[in-house]
Parts: sequence; C-alpha cells; structure tokens
Amino acid sequence: MGEPSLPCHWAALPQPAPGGGGGGVLLGSSHCRDGAEGHWGAPTTWGGLGQGLLGPNGHQLLHTHSAVGSGMGTQPQPGAMATTVPCTRFTDEYQLYEEIGKGAFSVVRRCVKLCTGHEYAAKIINTKKLSARDHQKLEREARICRLLKHSNIVRLHDSISEEGFHYLVFDLVTGGELFEDIVAREYYSEADASHCIQQILEAVLHCHQMGVVHRDLKPENLLLASKCKGAAVKLADFGLAIEVQGDQQAWFGFAGTPGYLSPEVLRKEAYGKPVDIWACGVILYILLVGYPPFWDEDQHKLYQQIKAGAYDFPSPEWDTVTPEAKNLINQMLTINPAKRITAHEALKHPWVCQRSTVASMMHRQETVECLKKFNARRKLKVRPPPSDPPGHGPIPEPQTTVIHNPADGVKVLLPLPPSGSAGAVRAPLSASITPASAMARAGGAGWGQGGDGAGGPPARKQEIIKITEQLIEAVNNGDFEAYAKICDPGLTSFEPEALGNLVEGMDFHRFYFENLLSKNNKPIHTTILNPHVHVIGEDAACIAYIRLTQYIDAQGRPRTSQSEETRVWHRRDGKWQNVHFHGSGAPVAPLQ
Repeated sequence: MGEPSLPCHWAALPQPAPGGGGGGVLLGSSHCRDGAEGHWGAPTTWGGLGQGLLGPNGHQLLHTHSAVGSGMGTQPQPGAMATTVPCTRFTDEYQLYEEIGKGAFSVVRRCVKLCTGHEYAAKIINTKKLSARDHQKLEREARICRLLKHSNIVRLHDSISEEGFHYLVFDLVTGGELFEDIVAREYYSEADASHCIQQILEAVLHCHQMGVVHRDLKPENLLLASKCKGAAVKLADFGLAIEVQGDQQAWFGFAGTPGYLSPEVLRKEAYGKPVDIWACGVILYILLVGYPPFWDEDQHKLYQQIKAGAYDFPSPEWDTVTPEAKNLINQMLTINPAKRITAHEALKHPWVCQRSTVASMMHRQETVECLKKFNARRKLKVRPPPSDPPGHGPIPEPQTTVIHNPADGVKVLLPLPPSGSAGAVRAPLSASITPASAMARAGGAGWGQGGDGAGGPPARKQEIIKITEQLIEAVNNGDFEAYAKICDPGLTSFEPEALGNLVEGMDFHRFYFENLLSKNNKPIHTTILNPHVHVIGEDAACIAYIRLTQYIDAQGRPRTSQSEETRVWHRRDGKWQNVHFHGSGAPVAPLQ
C-alpha cells in the first residue's frame, strides 16, 4: 500500500465513536480473549503501554505510524480555523468487521479497504484515555514502525487520526503463532528449527541495521503470515522497541519478559542490540527441546539462573541434537554481551546457512510433545507485574511442580526421586504447586484419558489431585509426619533405591526423610508430562505420569532426569491414603 497518506488533524468538534460499517467499537477492556484467528494469548510483558494490545495468537499489537510525526496529538496548521471539520478518512476508506482482539485502551477489528478489497487488521486506539507518557510511547513506536519494512516483520500500512481515536492499519496475519503451528505438524526436525531461527534472525538483523532493538522477542511475538505450508515467520509487537545509534550501549530501563531477559538487563547495566540475540538463544533452545533453558517459579531464582548463565544440554533429549546447534546456542547465550554473536554472524553460522548438510533431519517427536505442554502453560500462566529492582515483589516458594495437562491435572513428586547422574541433588525442600483444579478449569478439556475407568467424575478426580498435592508438599518440605499421615502404614513400593525389591511399610521411607531430604537445599524444578487419572470405583484411584526433574548437581551445573511413576490411592474412613507407589529410574547416589 506504500507510505501512509497524510494524517488528518485532530478535530476540535465532538464526534460520535467511530463504527464504520461494522457497528460500534468496544473499548476499555484490559483482558484478551480467543479471536477469529487462532489463540490470543496473554503474554506478560513489562515496560510497554498499559496492558498492551494482543493480536492474533498472542501478538501484542502496539505499533503506531504516521506520515507526519506519529499522527498523535498533531495540531492544526498555522492559519487553520480553531474549529475544524472532523476527519473521517478511516470511516470513508475502510469497512470494519468483527473484533479479533482487545486491550486496555483499544480493540483490533478486521477491516477491508474499500477501493482495493484488501483485508487488514485495524487497531483502534481510544486516545482520550492515554496519558502524556502513553502518547510519547506511541510516538516512539511510530518512528520505529516507519523504519521497518521487511518480509519477516508485521507491516503497518496506514495511520489515521479521527476525533478521540487513532486507527493503525496492519497486515492481517492469519497463520497464528509459530509455536502453535509446530505442534500441529506431522514432521518437525532440527532443520525446521534452523529455518525458523533463520527467519527470526533476518527480522532481527533488519531491526538492528535500522537502529532498532526489539527488547521483547518471545514465542508470542512470532507469527505466521498465513496457514499455508511454508508461510513466512513474522516478528510482531514493537511496543517495547527502542532506537539506538550504531552499537550504542545505555540503560534504557527495565523492560521485557522474565524468561527472555538478558543478564545485562537484570544487572541494570548498559545494554543494546545483544539483548535481542540472547532472547533468540532462549527461543532456539525451546525450538529444539520444547522447554526453556532457564526456569523457576521464584522470579528471583530465575533471574539468578539467567545472570549466571546456568543452563545445560541434559540427556536424553539433547543427545540427538547436533553439536553445531548447541554451539550456536552457546554463542547466543554468552553472558558477556560484547562477546555474544551478532545477528549477522549468526546467519552465517553453518547450522543456519548450511542446514541441509549440517542440521539433523530426524523427526523430534519428544520436542513436539514438550512444546505442547510449554504452549499450554504459557497460555494459562498469569504473572504479576515486574518488581523493579527484580525480586522485590511477591515471591512464591522456591521449588515448583508444574501441571502441564489441564485435562487430568497432575500428580506426584517422588519422595525418593531418581538421579540423572552421580552427585545429583535428589530431593526438594519446599514447593509451590499450581492448583490442578484451576488448571483443569482453565484448560476446558475433558477429564478422562486412557482406557476403561479413565472417565470418572471430575469431583472425584479433583480429590485425588488435591491429596496428591498435599503429599508433594510433605515430601518437598521434608515433613515425614505429614507424609506418613497421607500414606497407608503398609504402603508397598517399587523404588529405584530398593534395587528392584518390593518394600513394605514406612521405615524405608523414613530413612530418606531423615538422611537426605533434610540435607538438601538445592533448587529442583519438576515438570509432570502426560498424566493420566483413573478412578476405580468409589474408593480407589490411580495416577500415572512421566516426571521430568531439573536440578543442580554437586558441581553446581543444571541437570535433568526423567522417570515414570504411578501412585495408587484408597479411601478409608473418608480419607484418601497412598497404598502403592511404583517408580522407574536409577537409585540415589550415596550420601556424601
């Protein structure tokens, strides 16, 4: 469509809220919802304008553009009458249709340009509700959006001011989020991940060449142009973007999304373009295994991990990733920004530019499965605003159990977890458990999974989930008394520590509570994958799952171990008790 036409001046006469041909515009909601195209997520982004505005599949549409300044607050030309005719160029030239998203001060609606029939996404901003600072942020975005014209960046086509409202006309991207598309594919390999990161890097390189730092690279802002196979990746949301001169490093404020923040931002040091490359490294890590390199429910601990660069390539999932891919991640996740690889250099990395011969073509089903859980969790997870300085806000308990399956909720953390390697820290001290019932309601999925007996009443299954969470708390806190109350005195178990023998009673467990759990003080993060809940009659139930544990080993390195676990529950005198446990894995390392 070319450059936006000259924006109309602000009108001094009152005017009804614009509605085009599609009815009135709904304004003022701070919540996002499912739209016509894909999912509209709720990414937690800090430093932008209010709540921001989310576009297709989590895209936070907060771009402004104008041929003169930003078109925001433009005053009449000298000699113009104090009372001018209200501008109606948008309503004259565009037809508005259904709402596809909303933010605190704006909505996004599909629109069609009447003279061409082309479809766009119109963001309609209620300028009466914006503060002076908000206007400044919009003006900054206007300058930035005017600079960026690239096939891998969502394009702004028009900017029009009318009385009390500003219209921004963008590409209508209909392919949804990149990460959601990946999990729907029948085939996904390293080579596919290479192609994805190449397009992201191309967009970042263009930004950097134009003196723009995005500052909020994350999955929610990576969209696809269409639902066609091979559709281009589009970088979206420049609400937090800044302008820099060359390789300028300065303190531009604390802004971004927690898991993607760079060490220099967290240390409140001068920063610049390298922060985008760090975020690309986090994204590439997730693209390859389906979970992030840095994670903790405790925001302060998460930031400590990032500042220390405490990530690893644990077995078994990283064993099948090529050394070249790991090398690129290492160069992106380099703590010193001066030594971090640039976008231009990354595009010349063999794993990117020679992927047909360097990147593996093996299908990565486990990555797809983990990415499904990752997608679900980031859609459901709601975080508080950032603490600035970091870590001063409400902080949950340090250890975490993540509930990844909203259909069945989740389950159990082993009292005697298997080790991934010698010296592994095995038992957590305290945990914050996401309520499974809340996750199940948010997911909206059915409860039953598996064969006969899997479709029991939701209320019953929530009882099992609740008591299981209590058991996890007891284990994580090293509270043997609370643990023993939840377990049947004759509890039977096949534990890795029992070397394949069936153990009966609580003495075996007491030993580990007294000699291992009380000595551990290292952080452990547990992820439950593919949980199944079976209700067996009125007074019995079983839960089974895969447990993925991230921990810090004796050398201070992050590791990951996996085990398959099952717990059987029986209700006696109105109380649920764990009567049997079965877990795979290796025995714990000898106490040092």
